[in-house]
Amino acid sequence: MINKIDHLGIAVKSLDEAIPYYEKALGLKCEHREEVPSQKVRTAFFHCGEVHIELLEPTSPDSPIAKFLEKNPAGGIHHIAFGTDNITAQLKQATDAGVKLIHEVPFDGAGGKLVAFLHPKSTFGVLTEFCTPKPAAH
Repeated sequence: MINKIDHLGIAVKSLDEAIPYYEKALGLKCEHREEVPSQKVRTAFFHCGEVHIELLEPTSPDSPIAKFLEKNPAGGIHHIAFGTDNITAQLKQATDAGVKLIHEVPFDGAGGKLVAFLHPKSTFGVLTEFCTPKPAAH
């Protein structure tokens, strides 16, 4: 089921301001930038060993990331994403264990993945994401 930590999501006010820190101070390379309209964010991905770092910049004042930044003005870790080979079964396992889901049905996320989130009130304060590659279109 879960096969890895896929990425850590980090909220930032500005990708343009944050990317140089990751590239110049940490020596990581920004691999990919993408806008995800459904989540009202722009993202930037960095590869770090077996895990990606996903920077998240809000594109709207009512986006989840903008709301996170209101409470955490400096930004910071927003979520942890676990890669899974069966996101539907993973959501069912979480539900069966009494975890509250934010999304009962996976939806299109960044990086060509299907994603769904678990509510932090059920996960000891950690916003948790499940993600899996989208099936290839035929």
